[in-house]
Amino acid sequence: MELIFLGTSSMVPTKERNHSSLLIIYDGEGTLVDCGEGTQRQLKIAGIKPSIISRILISHWHGDHVFGLPGLISTLSATDYNKPLDIFGPRETLKRFEFMEKAFVFDRKIELNIKEIEKGMIVETSQYYIETLPLEHGITSLGFSFIEKDKRKINMKAVKKYKIQEGPLLGKVQMGEEIEWKGKKVSADELSTLIRGKKITIIADTVPTANATILAQDADILVCESTYASDMEEKAEHHNHMTAKQAAQIANVANVKKLFLTHFSARYSNPHILEDDARDIFNNTEAAYDFKRIKI
Repeated sequence: MELIFLGTSSMVPTKERNHSSLLIIYDGEGTLVDCGEGTQRQLKIAGIKPSIISRILISHWHGDHVFGLPGLISTLSATDYNKPLDIFGPRETLKRFEFMEKAFVFDRKIELNIKEIEKGMIVETSQYYIETLPLEHGITSLGFSFIEKDKRKINMKAVKKYKIQEGPLLGKVQMGEEIEWKGKKVSADELSTLIRGKKITIIADTVPTANATILAQDADILVCESTYASDMEEKAEHHNHMTAKQAAQIANVANVKKLFLTHFSARYSNPHILEDDARDIFNNTEAAYDFKRIKI
């Protein structure tokens, strides 16, 4: 699993920071979370082919999170993209796509599967699932958790001890099932170790809310908006945003392992002031930057 920051600014981009977007790559498949203006150029700079993207998660419909959608869809339509593109967004997403197609002249040749979501599990595969909960931002805004399923690693010493051949029995062990071998029942725990799956939570634009903490519970990585420093808490509240310190409070309460701050106001040419602000509450904090890559 790899997490790539493609844009870490808020409403106004800077020379160093593009509008909001990040990409999760799992087993060669890309999940794009938000698609701010210039996202496809960021992909090119990062050396990532847009065709890797299988789905887009839209947190909300403010322009700095979605202005890149028409361009990215046009680019995919002009390539050999040969699969449906799944798009998940809050209520009114279908209507907004209709407006977008009326506003822009572009030849869409790819299939779009657009789904409006509210809460709960929205995607499940054999390897991972994605959950969402609503946030509070003045308009409907969503947070997301990308959760890898637990896996079992076969203990080869134990397998050799029991003299079990590779095949269907070990397949059952990897599924966590008890097996019977030479008239004796053997538990999955005797033959394997449970490896906890990794969890990434993305909290987009919001004021502090209980759902942000619920979504982030026990996450390995929390990516959280932190538009302002704590000395501007009133301004943050007025604009339905959070401070870096408030993001850290969520990380602390939710038992997060690592916090990455993002969605910075353009007033901060150096985000270390936000980083230091958050570390007063949660030490394992880092300010994200465009093109930062994290392998998990």
